[in-house]
Amino acid sequence: MSRAVTIGNGSMLVGMDSRGQVRDLYFPFVGEANHVSGASGNYVHRIGVYVDGVMSWLDDAAWRVSCGCDSDSPIGSLFAENEALGITIASRDAVHNEENVLLRHFIVTNQRSEQRVVKLMLAQQFRIFESRRGDTGYYDPRVGAIIHYKGNTAILVNAMVEGKQFTEYNIGLFGIEGKEGTYLDAEDGELSNNPIEHGSVDSVLALRCTLPANGAADAYYWIACGTSIPEVHQVDAHVLKETPEVLINSTAAYWRAWLEKSTVDVSGLSPRLQSLFKRSLLIMRAHADNHGGIIASSDTSMLHHGRDTYSYVWPRDGAIIAHAFDEMGYGSVAKRFYEFINRVADPAGYVMHKYRADGVLGSSWHPWIINGEAHLPIQEDETAIVLFMLWRHYEEFKDIEFIESLYNSFIEPAAEFMCDYIESETGLPQASFDLWEEKYGSSTYTAASVYGGLMAAARFAMLLGKESAARNFQAVAQRMQSAIAHTLFDAESGMFVKSVTHGEERTYDRTLDVSSLHGLLLFNVFETDDEKVTAMAKVVGERLMVHGESAGFMRYEGDNYYRLHDGASPNPWVICTLWVARYHISIAKTVDDLAYALQLLDWTASHASASGTLSEQMQPHTREHLSASPLVWSHAEFVLTTKAYVEKVKELEK
Repeated sequence: MSRAVTIGNGSMLVGMDSRGQVRDLYFPFVGEANHVSGASGNYVHRIGVYVDGVMSWLDDAAWRVSCGCDSDSPIGSLFAENEALGITIASRDAVHNEENVLLRHFIVTNQRSEQRVVKLMLAQQFRIFESRRGDTGYYDPRVGAIIHYKGNTAILVNAMVEGKQFTEYNIGLFGIEGKEGTYLDAEDGELSNNPIEHGSVDSVLALRCTLPANGAADAYYWIACGTSIPEVHQVDAHVLKETPEVLINSTAAYWRAWLEKSTVDVSGLSPRLQSLFKRSLLIMRAHADNHGGIIASSDTSMLHHGRDTYSYVWPRDGAIIAHAFDEMGYGSVAKRFYEFINRVADPAGYVMHKYRADGVLGSSWHPWIINGEAHLPIQEDETAIVLFMLWRHYEEFKDIEFIESLYNSFIEPAAEFMCDYIESETGLPQASFDLWEEKYGSSTYTAASVYGGLMAAARFAMLLGKESAARNFQAVAQRMQSAIAHTLFDAESGMFVKSVTHGEERTYDRTLDVSSLHGLLLFNVFETDDEKVTAMAKVVGERLMVHGESAGFMRYEGDNYYRLHDGASPNPWVICTLWVARYHISIAKTVDDLAYALQLLDWTASHASASGTLSEQMQPHTREHLSASPLVWSHAEFVLTTKAYVEKVKELEK
């Protein structure tokens, strides 16, 4: 189940499903500890009403629910209607831009012509630090709120209606000792007011609303996070003093002002493209931790299909997203990412597969031993692309002091590592895992990235007066450029191979892969009008388009990742489709030549959810979002492609 709403402030991130229920709550690092779903299971914060002797939760099919987000601010919206009960529930939801608190303004409306008493029921299931043991939940009479805590994390839950805080609640167990959940105590409309429990703890509270005929009541609900109980008390006091409504509105104003900083004018595009552009920036920022890490996705629904989530910092994804921030004028976010990489990179110069947002090494499936021999379990393109995008960052902001601070600790070690990590006979990189994390060898994409990374390192070295190092880095890069042209291009098929494996004999993987084309262009290995690039682009256009209801582009021929067992075609990927669009933008000579690129941008927008989220890939016939949604890389590529498009239009209209 993809996330309909993803909102956050760089320390706290909340994900809600299509029924408006909280499914993810990360704190204090974006993507590190999920105190709702996490690795432990599929938990949820339920919303429901008790009216006329009936208890009904929003996950019941009787409710028609729409859930989304404002286009110009990260303010969630919910509208739910139950015709049988004659009740609607609407909400506006925000994570405050400064305080670590989720704020929800509910409007409960009576659609009947007589006065009625309705109880809005709000149930919480927390697994603090993704563990079922050692949690405590209690009602705190000092502040009239529920507190869940463990270790150095405290979570306060409070709510009010008609200016009065809730007085009905229950705290109990779920998921152990045969207990399904304390929310079941709401079935008769009365809560037991049990004041404390420990272990695997959940809670539920009730807000009593007296609704006039065809009238409504405003209810407010908030969840504050902190490192101690006194800290969440302070946040709670701030909410009560300022009022939730004021804080929601000030949050919306802050993010609208933040969007105005964007240096790209998209006013000439369709409203749908403009909306997705803004939503993409906001989603990207929600996944950027204030300590520098940028996670790939906060969506934990993948736990139902695999062993882990995408809530890690992949240096590759992070570098592309950081570059998108740079291109839009948000250099401070990108700068924090490069500082993060400087902290986590191995002293030998390479970065590992992925990291947690707190800088700890993430989980991995890359082995240290392959065919009985020790090998680094890395994707070398992740090291290379950070160097490449760091140079683009410098070109944009000219912060020489920042570059000097990174040179000895990251730039030079990374460049020297790439110079040493070379297959001596061909001049190509030694084998590593490809960017899709599947194949082990020397891929065209990785070779292109190393070329780009070394050329960036040469420029950095020359900038700082290190001429000998600059010449060395450039010489190795140029040899690699030649090796790409002579060793990785298959003239007979008119395409660059996916990869080559070195051994007693070279083994070529001739699978057509769109990343081989994109890598050559992204890292400036060849000009767009190079005959080899032109030939490769022609083959990609002919053989990698998905033929179905969703005619985007697949990663490579025969891709089976998330493919249906009886699927006639691999799935289209957002990033791959946008890469093709970028190629067509780059070769356009007239505005009319941009029509196909605009078509692919429109294709992307047509596959966004109602709330403006883009997934990794889609089922080619139903358009269902597959894998992680939102995938931040998809949003970053949309932003970059949109910028490339509007700038090319401006250039060609001169």
